[in-house]
Order: sequence, then C-alpha cells, then structure tokens
Amino acid sequence: MRRVHFIALTVSALLAFFVGIWAYFFPQGFYDSFPGVLGSWVSVDGPFNEHLLRDVGAMYLALGAASIGGLIWRNEIAYRVLGLAWTVFGLLHFLYHAFHLQHMPVAGAIGEMVALGVSLLLGILLLLPSRSAEAPTR
Repeated sequence: MRRVHFIALTVSALLAFFVGIWAYFFPQGFYDSFPGVLGSWVSVDGPFNEHLLRDVGAMYLALGAASIGGLIWRNEIAYRVLGLAWTVFGLLHFLYHAFHLQHMPVAGAIGEMVALGVSLLLGILLLLPSRSAEAPTR
C-alpha cells in the first residue's frame, strides 16, 4: 500500500503544480485555454476573474507542496491528512462540475469528469491504511 500512497502523492503533486503554476502565474492563459486539450474548461463557465484564478492557483500550489511533504516524511498520518484534504477538495470540485456541464461539448464534459474523478480517486487512495499500519495514536 505504501507504493500506492507514493504513486498517489506523486501524481497529485504533479497535477497540483501543473494547475497551480499555470493558474497562479498565467491566469489569463489558464482562463483562455486550460486544460490545453479538449477545448477550454474554464472560460466557458463565466467571466475572467484574476483574483479568483490566482487564489485557485495558490490553493493548488499549497496542496502540491503538502504532497511533496508527504513524499518526504512518508508516514500514515501524513497520508491520511493529505488524503482527507485532497478528497474533500476533489469531491466538492467534482460535484460542482458534475452539475455544471450544460455549457460544454460532450468530449470536454467527459474529459473534465474523468480528470476530476482521477483527482478524487488519488485522495481516496491516500486515505486507505497500509496493510502493516498500526492504529494511529491520539
């Protein structure tokens, strides 16, 4: 299971830095063309808001930095805390977009739901205990 945690944290960090760097440092480009394939998923959902996009970028960068911390410290508590954070964010993000697909072409909607589902799944995987994990102490 630790290998699964390592992979989930690595992929989560890569996704977080991809989205975070783009949204924070290049908010107009992120708005106009994210994810770079299957059309634009952001600009179809409302007017450009630099403050909001930079905040989203900062949040992704923070989650990415925390995931790097989990890769460094590698322990059950770190995996569970990161899993909780990624799962709460991933679930809420997934649900918002699941109910706001009407403005997207079918290929874009499917791509968005798959991408958000993978992100949510990575958080859930981090919540799973290792086989050899002892019960955490309080």
